[in-house]
Amino acid sequence: MSVSNGLRAVARSPSGMQRVQNAITVDTLTAAGALPVGEAGNETFARKLSAVDRCIEILSDSMAKLPTYCVDRASRERVDLPLLTVLNVRPNEAMTPFVRKKLLETSRLVTGNGYDWIIRDPYTAQVRELIPLPGHLVTPWRDTNGRVWYHVCHPYNGSVFTLSSADICHYKGATRDGLKGISVLRRASEVIASARARQQHDLSYYQHGGQPSGVLKTDADLSGYAKNETGDILRRADGTAVTLKDQLRSEWERVHSGPTNAFKLAVLDYGLDYKPLAISNRDAQFIESQEVAIRDIARYFGIPLYKLQEGKQSYSSNEQNAIEYVVSTLHPIVTQYEEETTWKLLFAGQVAAGLELRINMMAELRGDNAARGAWYKTMWEIGGFSVNNIMQLEDMPDVEGGDERMASLNYVPLSIWKELSLQRNTNRNGGETT
Repeated sequence: MSVSNGLRAVARSPSGMQRVQNAITVDTLTAAGALPVGEAGNETFARKLSAVDRCIEILSDSMAKLPTYCVDRASRERVDLPLLTVLNVRPNEAMTPFVRKKLLETSRLVTGNGYDWIIRDPYTAQVRELIPLPGHLVTPWRDTNGRVWYHVCHPYNGSVFTLSSADICHYKGATRDGLKGISVLRRASEVIASARARQQHDLSYYQHGGQPSGVLKTDADLSGYAKNETGDILRRADGTAVTLKDQLRSEWERVHSGPTNAFKLAVLDYGLDYKPLAISNRDAQFIESQEVAIRDIARYFGIPLYKLQEGKQSYSSNEQNAIEYVVSTLHPIVTQYEEETTWKLLFAGQVAAGLELRINMMAELRGDNAARGAWYKTMWEIGGFSVNNIMQLEDMPDVEGGDERMASLNYVPLSIWKELSLQRNTNRNGGETT
C-alpha cells in the first residue's frame, strides 16, 4: 500500500487509523515467536551488567535529546509544520518527547525493533499522537501482495489488532530480511551470558566469604551418624540422616558464622585443630576478564570506552572518540529515524515537494563548548553561517542585523562583496581592473 493510499484510507476511517480485528489469539502469536516469553527476562538478565545497562542508557539518551525540524530539500530552509508540535512538544498525553524517543530507542536496542503507533485525525489525516509500542508486542508480516502489516497485542487487555504500514513508524536494528530487526542483546548473547556467569560467580564467591574460611582437623572417627539422648539417629526435615561431620559443621557455623559472631573465641575439644585458608587477590578478583567483557560489549553497541569509565583517559583522545561516536554510531541511527518519519508522517504531496524531517545532531555536541565555538567561528568566517543561524542552533533569539552573512574580504556583507573586490583591484592597479 502506498503512503498516499494509506492516508486516504485513514482519512475515511472513523477511528482515524487502519484497524482490522482478526481472529488471532495471543497463544498463536506466542507460538509463532511474536511474543517471546523470555524477552523481558532477557533484558532484565542483560541489564544487570553495568556495561550493558549503561550502553543502552547512553544511546537512548542521545537519541531522546535530539530535536526534530522540517527542511525544504531544495532551498535547505526550515519549514514550520503542525507536525513539529507533536514531535517536539507533546507526542501523546502521557509522554514528553524525550520519554517517547528514549522508549523507542531502548526498544530498538533490546528487541531489535522500535514502533511508533501513528494516531491521525479522522477528518484531516493530520498526525495527532505518536504512541511508542513495546517491540515484543508487535509482529510485522507481509501478505501475498507484498504489503506490510503489523499485528499488535494490546498491552492491557491482550486483544490483538492489525495496523497497516501507514500507521506504524518502524525503526529497526540489524536485519536480515528488511522486515524485522535483530536486537543487540541477541547478537551479543554469548558475550553477555559469559559476563553474567562471571558476575554471578563473583557474587557467590564473596557471599560465601571468598573461600572456605578454614578446615577443622581431628584424628577422631567422624564416619558415623549423629544421635540424640535416646540413641536414635538424628534426621533432617526431609528424612535424611545427619552425619557426625554435618553436626560438627553446623555447630561450628552456628557459633562462629555471621557478623554478630565474628571474632568470637573458638574453644576446641575432642582433638580438633582449625587451619585457616588464604587466597591471593589475583585469584579473588577477575579484573582482566572483566575488562575484556566490557570492551566486547562496548563494541557491539558502538560506545567509546571512556563513556563507560573504562580504558585510558585523556582529553584529546576522548574528544576524538566523542566525534567518532557521533559520526559512526549515532549518525546511522539518526538517518534511519529521519527517513522513516519523513515517509510515514508527512503527506505524499509534502514529500513530493521536497520536504524532509531532520534531526538536529548539534544537541549532542553541546557539552563541548570549545569544539562548538570553533565550528561556529569557522562557518561564520567563510559565510556559511549568519549570526542568526548560530543563534538558532543555540536555541536563542535572533539579533538585529544577524541575517547578513560575512566573508573574508574584511568580513563585509556578501551582497556587496563583488563590488568591493572590484574597487580594491582597481585602486591597486591605478584605475585598471584585472
